[in-house]
Amino acid sequence: MSEKRTRWIREVIETIALTLLVLFLIRLVVQGFRTDGYSMDPDFHNGEYVLVNKAAYLFGQPQRGDVIVFHYPLDPHEVFIKRVIGVPGDTIHTTSTTVTVDGDQLSEPYISTPFNYDNRTWKLGPNQFFVMGDNRENSLDSRIWGPLDRGYIIGRVVAAYWPVNEVGIITSYSSVFAAIRATP
Repeated sequence: MSEKRTRWIREVIETIALTLLVLFLIRLVVQGFRTDGYSMDPDFHNGEYVLVNKAAYLFGQPQRGDVIVFHYPLDPHEVFIKRVIGVPGDTIHTTSTTVTVDGDQLSEPYISTPFNYDNRTWKLGPNQFFVMGDNRENSLDSRIWGPLDRGYIIGRVVAAYWPVNEVGIITSYSSVFAAIRATP
């Protein structure tokens, strides 16, 4: 075999190996997920595809307002998407129509109907997060099964990419949570 042909074969193999390595690394950091259900309406719809940054919380914690994907604590084979309302150390209080975090009532532009099942209070411990769906009337979330343990979190939703009319970067509505004390 000629030296030129050997060099060409080696370059093709190197290119394929490098491409596979890059794809593998991307898959470790970013993953697509399909939303299932209506708990995040009106911002996310059933069957919509979103990109999740799985490395977002390697060196930090989820923040209030982040939309996250996580393993459902009561059945870790299921994957849920919800919004972070409370972080470790927070006290969350709900009435039938309001949510307060550390005494500050939230004005939530991302929900269509304010609705809670009952008046309750939760004090979040270390590595616990309070998550709620944006469609409060149709959401299986922390109001029902309690705080979410950090270990169940897969990553932060950063963008919607399908269907095409839903393409966009995800906002965390940080202004909604601006008055609440800084996270620890």
